[in-house]
Amino acid sequence: MRLLAVSGSLRAVSVNSALLRAAARLAPPGIEVLWCSGLGELPLFNPDLEGDPSAAVQQFRAQVAQADALLIASPEYAHGMTGTIKNALDWLVSFEPFAYKQVAVLNASPRAHHADAALREVLTTMAAEIVEPASITLPLVGARLDEDGMVTTPAVATAIQTALQALADAVVARRAGPTGMLAAHPL
Repeated sequence: MRLLAVSGSLRAVSVNSALLRAAARLAPPGIEVLWCSGLGELPLFNPDLEGDPSAAVQQFRAQVAQADALLIASPEYAHGMTGTIKNALDWLVSFEPFAYKQVAVLNASPRAHHADAALREVLTTMAAEIVEPASITLPLVGARLDEDGMVTTPAVATAIQTALQALADAVVARRAGPTGMLAAHPL
């Protein structure tokens, strides 16, 4: 199973990016967490360019289409989601493979509730399925935990692993559908 890790931060030492990298290291067998690259290369969203998207947009969309589900972690800037994540999501608005994609929203700070709510609202509007048991808030900002610290701190590592398993379980359940058949919106 492939999960695409999407960070709303371009900072080299981003806690949100470290959280996603820790998730990749903590993934149970059978779950591969792939890093979404190139968000900083996406042009500003312009509907006039959707018919002939740039190479960066095509690469991003291909990564999303090939993923079974997404893990999104984004900081809060001025009580909102970052421009990076909003721009990336705007490029997916009319991208059919994103509709009904299952998503886990990982929040690295309980104080970042404005961005978390805004991100959830946008994802819901775009017909993504937010998997609540896989969407977690961890008190990482200010905890001085880097990626290694997240992996080796039992409470943090367990929370991440539980979230990953919940997302994987949701993907499997969707595939099986209510009667054990492939669901109406296969991945």
